[in-house]
Amino acid sequence: MGTRLGPYEIVGPLGAGGMGEVYRARDERLKRDVAIKVLPPSYTQDADRLRRFELEAQAAGALNHPNITAVYDLGTHDGAPYIVTELLEGETLRARLAGGALPVRKAVDTAVQIARGLAAAHEKGIIHRDLKPENLFLTKDGRVKILDFGLAKLTQTDAPGGQQTNLPTATAGTEAGVVMGTLGYMSPEQVKGQPTDQRSDLFSFGAILYEMLSGSRAFHRGSAAETISAILREEPPDLSATNRNVQPGLERIVRHCLEKNPEERFYSARDLAFDLEALSSLSGTGEAAARTGTPGVRPSRRFLAAAVVVAALVGAGLTFAVLRRGGPARAPSFRQLSFRRGVIWDARFGSDGTSVFYNAAWEGGESEVLVGRADGSDARPYGLKGADVLAVAPNGDVAVALGAKFSGPFSRKGTLARTASTGGGAPRELLEDVEAADFSPDGKDLAVVRMSAGRRRLEYPPGKILYETAGWINGARFSRRGDRIAIVDHPVVGDDGGAIAVVDLQGKKTTLTPVYASLWGLAWSPDGSEVWFAAAETGGNRALRAATLTGKTRVLFAGAGALNLHDVSRDGRVLATHEVIRVGLVVRGPGAPAERDLSWFDWTLLGDMSSDGRTVLFTESGEGGGAGYSCFLRSMDGSPAVRLGEGQALSLSPDGKRVLALVHPTGDRKLAIYPTGAGEPKVFSLPNLFVTTAAWLPDGRRILLTASERDKDERVYLVDAESGDPKPLTPEGHTVPNGMRLVDAKRFVARGPKGSVALWSIDGGEPVAPTGLRPNDLFHGAVGKDGIVWLRRGGRGSLPAHLVRFDLATGKEEPWRDLSPADPTGIVDVITVRVAPDGSSYAFSYGRQLSDLYAIEGLK
Repeated sequence: MGTRLGPYEIVGPLGAGGMGEVYRARDERLKRDVAIKVLPPSYTQDADRLRRFELEAQAAGALNHPNITAVYDLGTHDGAPYIVTELLEGETLRARLAGGALPVRKAVDTAVQIARGLAAAHEKGIIHRDLKPENLFLTKDGRVKILDFGLAKLTQTDAPGGQQTNLPTATAGTEAGVVMGTLGYMSPEQVKGQPTDQRSDLFSFGAILYEMLSGSRAFHRGSAAETISAILREEPPDLSATNRNVQPGLERIVRHCLEKNPEERFYSARDLAFDLEALSSLSGTGEAAARTGTPGVRPSRRFLAAAVVVAALVGAGLTFAVLRRGGPARAPSFRQLSFRRGVIWDARFGSDGTSVFYNAAWEGGESEVLVGRADGSDARPYGLKGADVLAVAPNGDVAVALGAKFSGPFSRKGTLARTASTGGGAPRELLEDVEAADFSPDGKDLAVVRMSAGRRRLEYPPGKILYETAGWINGARFSRRGDRIAIVDHPVVGDDGGAIAVVDLQGKKTTLTPVYASLWGLAWSPDGSEVWFAAAETGGNRALRAATLTGKTRVLFAGAGALNLHDVSRDGRVLATHEVIRVGLVVRGPGAPAERDLSWFDWTLLGDMSSDGRTVLFTESGEGGGAGYSCFLRSMDGSPAVRLGEGQALSLSPDGKRVLALVHPTGDRKLAIYPTGAGEPKVFSLPNLFVTTAAWLPDGRRILLTASERDKDERVYLVDAESGDPKPLTPEGHTVPNGMRLVDAKRFVARGPKGSVALWSIDGGEPVAPTGLRPNDLFHGAVGKDGIVWLRRGGRGSLPAHLVRFDLATGKEEPWRDLSPADPTGIVDVITVRVAPDGSSYAFSYGRQLSDLYAIEGLK
């Protein structure tokens, strides 16, 4: 055409609509074709709208995501504003839907990409407000692009109009009484003109996904009034009525998006994307994540206060790849037993073989014991809240842990009690601080795992120590004959890497497997010749495996995602949960009006915060972080994270120029010092020391660390950063709270036996116990001026995390802040917290677990 808009030469028209005319243009400077949208002349008559347009276009331009149309430039021509975006080749989703419903596989892949794009925008505070098939573009190479981000709130109608099927948006999308969006895809709160947030986009998303699967609009009626009434009061027809290929798990996702009350929807597009990706990978529809380059949502293994997972909503009948010894791949049968959104800790078959006991916390509520049937019948409350299921006796009695709380990352403890399977009468309390238990085959006694003097002990009968470790023990299961007990032996507290071992009744321990990167759950095979368990050699994508007593291992079942094995019946049925793990990072910088999520990959575990409270140091130990652990640094302004090197991130130097990391945390441990800018890293070993935590001292030359010698308890050491020479500062049995430095020029806080806390001096001398501290207090963040610290009352696992500002000198305290993610569903803990020395900023990592319980048949 020859017309020029600034540096762009118009090639030809692409289309027109309510938002203006769109042209294909050529940018000769960068030798690329672009799309230019020229907005209507009415925009030139309102300075306020022009200003908002510029702000929104700038915000959209800041979004850099493969599923959001890239904004290149912004300008005006003859007073009319225009926006320059990438040129897309393909068609809109509306055009694709003209041919009817999409195949389920394609619909899920498309939905995953849309959800990922929404998540990226929502995390930057940008809400679309007019999501519809017309604003979703399907490129020729299979990508989905969200159009018009940041522009939806600018549209308005010049006249009210009558029977419209599209209600344009108004100018102030968050003000009460303003209607925004496209009728038929608007959320109930939009229709009512109420304030909206990101959950409004998720309702629109649900309506679009419904249409992709059914070929029909969820709420479209003959008039605007009827459509509004449907949005507010009606549910769309069941998807299964129009598409038999829609799995129940997928329909539940759609229904969860379309809840009338925003409080009952998914809270974030990130969670929604995780659920869809899990469903996608399990049903073989994982292309979307691969195309977008988004890391798969797989579990990790480092420092999780009980495993955290995001729900994999899987319908019955999905096909998995199963590896069998010496035979072709065949799929076992899966029967889903749980259907609510929440976390399941433990599950056991009842003594009758038809009932199933498990404990779960649904929708952010308190954990309780449930009993259902292995055929999938609805579970009912067993009458015990705040308890974990541990074991079921041959006579039907059930062993539970009352008042179960986290005793450390991954492990929970409570008061061991025994109750009848009928649920009648109060449980009889037996032992305190029990983490695992199992009935002997005759049901007369129990083997238990509990902590004493900082060490985990396997006892049978209770009081007789068969095995103890400075690490931790996951589970204890009697063999079918009762002559030995199988355990998961984890060498490192806070890490779920471990090996399968058996201990006979004389205390002889035999290790059957190598140390796996992630190992959860175990039970004996039906004939008692093997121990079955769930483990991953690298990462956290745990498969079901088996080990003989001679150490031969094999794979029973390998599918997408992670499994946790809970029980195996004598007839070979397996109880397992399917899990996808997520650890996230939330920050609030100095002067920031609100918190923001700075999660990077799938396992963003906070390590430290800079002295000025503007930078966070964290570890990525999941699939996104690579085969091992990766140390990252990221500014709270949201700029991209910088990978510093391998290892677990521990401490950022006071001047912000160096980082301490622990390399090979599950093997030959070494300390690494990484420069945050230019420079060479330094890695050194500490012979004979097994390091668990380390922190820089204020001088930036010395390191305070907690470590142990072989077969000895931990103690605190002072290490010179140049020579690497360690000097012990405390007796054995003392540790420095993770992330703590000196209280003043010479003193540091150390926790001793039974949780006692004292102030020690690096120059020696007797410790001093501050008044007002409690054994279960958790220290968070650097020490502020005049000995001010931030404590978490209530210990690990209590939500929200209640922080107080505590004066070590006087013992006085005052409430400071309660920390928890906005969506409590599946949140099992606020794992790590860091507070700036002046209290001006803070950051915390949280863990989320949503589990689906299955009864599996056909494993051999």
